[in-house]
Amino acid sequence: MTDQSKYYKIEGEKLVRTHRICPKCGDGYNLGEHYDRYVCGNCHYTIFKRKGATATRTKGTGKRSPRKRVRSQ
Repeated sequence: MTDQSKYYKIEGEKLVRTHRICPKCGDGYNLGEHYDRYVCGNCHYTIFKRKGATATRTKGTGKRSPRKRVRSQ
């Protein structure tokens, strides 16, 4: 099980959610945050992040070089 304290924060008298909630599954199902998308672990609902959002990326430029094709002989 995961520690639920990272999903909620108390500000004054209010409980604030720190993660997005799945619109299909409802309350209790948080969307996992990846570098380019948010994904529900229950129903696999996916929300893609915008390409211009460079602040959310933590490693590298996010661009990969294409794989080199090797032909078997």
